[in-house]
Amino acid sequence: MELIRGLHNLRPAHRGCAVTIGSFDGVHLGHQAVLGQLAARGTELGLPVTLVTFEPQPREYFYPEAAPPRLTRFREKLEVLRYCGVQRVVVLPFNSYLAGLTAAEFIQVILLDGLGVKHLVIGDDFRFGKARAGDFELLQQTGVRYGFPVVNMESYNVGDQRVSSTRIREALREGDLAMAESLLGRPYGMCGRIAHGDKRGRTIGFPTANIHLHRAVSPMEGVYAVEMSGIDNAPVAGVANVGNRPTVEGGRSLLEVHLFDFDRDIYGAHVQVSFLKKLRNERRFDSLDALQQQIRLDAAGARAFFSL
Repeated sequence: MELIRGLHNLRPAHRGCAVTIGSFDGVHLGHQAVLGQLAARGTELGLPVTLVTFEPQPREYFYPEAAPPRLTRFREKLEVLRYCGVQRVVVLPFNSYLAGLTAAEFIQVILLDGLGVKHLVIGDDFRFGKARAGDFELLQQTGVRYGFPVVNMESYNVGDQRVSSTRIREALREGDLAMAESLLGRPYGMCGRIAHGDKRGRTIGFPTANIHLHRAVSPMEGVYAVEMSGIDNAPVAGVANVGNRPTVEGGRSLLEVHLFDFDRDIYGAHVQVSFLKKLRNERRFDSLDALQQQIRLDAAGARAFFSL
């Protein structure tokens, strides 16, 4: 999969493709269905499948304090897209230039001049261009004029649930990891590199692998039974806390994982942590002794979940 950063890195060889545009946060089953259909159509037409996305996402640019938490950081999203038939990802910096393009300029600069689009799949609620003036109807009119089809993304349901990033965020907030997994098509997880921490966990008998989330806001908080991949031939079970560690005045959001029956130096490893069951919400304790007692209970709960 080729990553193309910015319009200035588009080359003549990148023109002529099957395109979709969006944030694709979470790359959930609905996204996967769209990309699968686009990949099949690209194969039929002999066109590379190209996904256009933005960093930051438009809502993060315009409303940084109100933007919803991301399900996937950019690197995490790329890792999932590799398995969805996407051949090229064009990531455009969402800045004053892009925000200032009119709808007509967006079409001309990005779709026609930049990509030479031959087939476009897009949500019928997609809005683009300055003041969000561009819509699905304008894209259809453009397609008729320049000879490429514009196809509407169909909603994707699991049972009676419409699959959406918003619904997955709700499920994570509610601690309903089974629902989140059914909509994602995989357990919800986070990736990151294991970093040195304050080593406080060792002093109370529960050493942790610490992963900085590098997110403005986490989509979840609390204590979970988890599995960590990337450090052994098979996933390693453990118990994890996601949050700000109020008992020790931790501050920034952190993912701390205590692995069961594991004692190796894994600093610097890039790992994937899959969340399988929520045990409780994060809360402040009156003392480290009280925290230590609760961690013992959390670890016992996670071990029971894994039948360890």
